[in-house]
Amino acid sequence: MARSYCDAVAALNTLQSNFSVVDAIRKSGKGMNKQAIPEMIDWCRRIGYEPSDFDRLRPIHIAGTKGKGSTSAFISSILTQYLPSSSSPSCFRKVGLYTSPHLRFVRERIQINNEPLSEEIFAKYFFETWDRLEDSARAKDEPTDTTAKPVYFRFLTLMAFHTYMCEDVDTAVIECGIGGEYDSTNILTSPTVTSITSLGIDHVAMLGNTIEEIAWHKAGIMKPGVPAYTALQPPTAINVLQERAAERSTSLSIVAQHSELEKVKIGLAGSFQLSNASVAIATAAAHLRSLPNPPPLPSPTFLPKEFIRGLEDVRWPGRCEIRRERDVTWFIDSGHTLESIEAAASWFASQIPPNPTSPPPSTSNPPNRTPRILLFNQQTRDAPALTRALHKTLVSALNNDRPFTHAVFCTNVTFKDQGYRPDLVSMNTSKEIVDALEVQKSLQRSWKELDEMTEVAVKGTIEEAVEWVRELASTRKEKDATALVTGSVHLVGGFLEVLETGMRDDGSG
Repeated sequence: MARSYCDAVAALNTLQSNFSVVDAIRKSGKGMNKQAIPEMIDWCRRIGYEPSDFDRLRPIHIAGTKGKGSTSAFISSILTQYLPSSSSPSCFRKVGLYTSPHLRFVRERIQINNEPLSEEIFAKYFFETWDRLEDSARAKDEPTDTTAKPVYFRFLTLMAFHTYMCEDVDTAVIECGIGGEYDSTNILTSPTVTSITSLGIDHVAMLGNTIEEIAWHKAGIMKPGVPAYTALQPPTAINVLQERAAERSTSLSIVAQHSELEKVKIGLAGSFQLSNASVAIATAAAHLRSLPNPPPLPSPTFLPKEFIRGLEDVRWPGRCEIRRERDVTWFIDSGHTLESIEAAASWFASQIPPNPTSPPPSTSNPPNRTPRILLFNQQTRDAPALTRALHKTLVSALNNDRPFTHAVFCTNVTFKDQGYRPDLVSMNTSKEIVDALEVQKSLQRSWKELDEMTEVAVKGTIEEAVEWVRELASTRKEKDATALVTGSVHLVGGFLEVLETGMRDDGSG
């Protein structure tokens, strides 16, 4: 087998669960695999580690429904301010950040000092992990095919831990994948701190369909004697979290918004990021407090300069991001749950000037109305419910029952000729449903029920949807069109790939 980055991505994609397997799990009602942790421990041993070995990474463990990626990014950005420099005390040499999913490149998931692994380094540690698993299989006289490796997310988790151990990372921020109790990352035995971001209803087939059930799963990352923090939650969720903290012999602190954030221009847009930033402040402070010689730490009315700089410098693409090019301004957010879609809609409404109030029914889109366009997809969740939440929030925020003049619904396939970019291949959706545009046609019907005057299109790829928006925007020269891109991390990742690889002739984008 060749050993390039492209070869690594191709091999990794063979570990994805196909649609039939994923669909069977969803329909079975069995929920999470309760043997996940023993199985993951066995995989660790096959590549030469015991879970306690990862104590050396001084890990920080983050769970939640909304904002866990952003919160992890805030924490990493804060802690990297304490790398060796002339202006701050040095506490670390290398800070790891493990998150999921990725936007454009799978190597984004495994970062050191806020930089994704290079293609060369990713391939090196990928094949080291791959080879160790195959060697273990041979030693046990087992096949060395894909059954000798864990599934996609578990493999990347193993690889991340292996990478951080080999690279002598001395602090690692680890974001859970799904849930907490049975998540692959929950083999960590002694994190310095655990934190739970805002909770909502998501992954109901595996975690349950109530906030209490979901809180139970998320609280599974708590460890005895390890400080635990949570964002503000509904009272019933707080009750569950507190019960779980007591079971785990630890204390739970509820984090309110830090008073000093009103004076800080944090690097991520959206008012909801203030909650994530506050949890990050408390978590980073607890981690620093665990060091032998901690630096000056925050108080309720004070933030050290390193914390302020970390909050301001953080970057997390695809979250409340704005891109401008000729004729169109793109507003991009990867919201994909009801709550995060509502937050994305509120952010979008706060960024745009109001269009004229709704025209009479006889005039679909009068010439003087600036195009306001929705580009949307959600392939696996209740997509129509998400669009209804989006529409309702924008109608209220904009005081206009026609928030968009146009809408385009597309699949997550990246390009019309090449198909998916290799890093963005998804095998856990039905190819037949994607090819037939079933979800997109359903969204078209759903949106027409909400606003029959919106001009709606369906496209087979993200590239074609972007071309459709650009062509529409180019016909209205008096004002730039605005377009909201949302509904899925996979959509946003593919969208950014199309923008980055197909820049406009004038060099904008």
